[in-house]
Amino acid sequence: MTNLTPSDKALVPFVSVDNMMKLIHHIGIEPMLIGLGEYIEADFKRWELFDKTPRVASHSEQGVIELMPTSDGEVYGFKYVNGHPSNTADGLQTVTAFGLLANVANGYPVLLSEMTMLTALRTAATSAVVARLLAPKGAHVMAMIGNGAQSEFQTLAMKAIVGIDEVRLYDIDKDATAKCAANLQGLGIKVVPCDTAEEAMLGAQIVTTCTADKQYATILTDNMVGSGIHINAIGGDCPGKTELAPAILHRAGIFVEYPEQTRIEGEIQQLEPDHPVTEIWQVLTGQAQGRTDDKQITLFDSVGFAIEDFSALRYVRDQIKATDLFDPLDLLADPEDPRDLFGMLQRAK
Repeated sequence: MTNLTPSDKALVPFVSVDNMMKLIHHIGIEPMLIGLGEYIEADFKRWELFDKTPRVASHSEQGVIELMPTSDGEVYGFKYVNGHPSNTADGLQTVTAFGLLANVANGYPVLLSEMTMLTALRTAATSAVVARLLAPKGAHVMAMIGNGAQSEFQTLAMKAIVGIDEVRLYDIDKDATAKCAANLQGLGIKVVPCDTAEEAMLGAQIVTTCTADKQYATILTDNMVGSGIHINAIGGDCPGKTELAPAILHRAGIFVEYPEQTRIEGEIQQLEPDHPVTEIWQVLTGQAQGRTDDKQITLFDSVGFAIEDFSALRYVRDQIKATDLFDPLDLLADPEDPRDLFGMLQRAK
């Protein structure tokens, strides 16, 4: 199909999983990660224009279902996302998602898209944009602790945006490490599988933690973290789920997306409510300082925020315009007379 025309105003472009994968390969994984990073950075620089609220979460013993809304005053967006760590035992994804953009002026949706694949890309792009700000100069080795569904995306984003050329892998599940190592072969980065987290951190200037268990875990202990490291902590993303020993937090300069959400869901839920943190948008706009010296430990306590999803959907909306990588979805009733919805129903007999 071709682009929707003005006469198709009731048809909403829908990007399926199949078309999202085609779009990624059409653009290229690394170029798409770079493009997403540019959109995320641009939106963070206009942070103050956005409606901001912590995501609306429904927690259960099995996991969490969340809505993540925001608007820049012209476009409204939201993402539906779940997190169920035990899903993999049943052959299901831990995280699934879909998202929508709408025109604020009339409330009509302008894009509906899968976001399971897209969330993995935007999470990785965000990590790399922040690491480029905070990691020590010349950082080229990353330890990837937790080798599940996010690990390859995180690695390729750090390669494309930060410039790392080596990744050291560790997971308590050796099959996960083998999977990640096999997927990264031939993609222009040195891959080193490791038997322990300590081994993975040898020589690493960036450490990414991304594990799935919903508990207060200690993936990194205080004695594992030396000076001058940047920690990209993305696994702690709901109340009661963390990865770092509290002592590390007290030694680090902590950077977050949206404090009101991160204090509930991030690593800093382990700290006092008034513990100082720096917001990433302030660093990007020059209102706050990032890394202060070569020996500082910097920590990006990332839980994901709605503006990142907004940026990702905005990027996809722009990229599909010249392609056929979407389907027209008959989502909205569109009677000839807006007041005659019942008549439309009757004529459909």
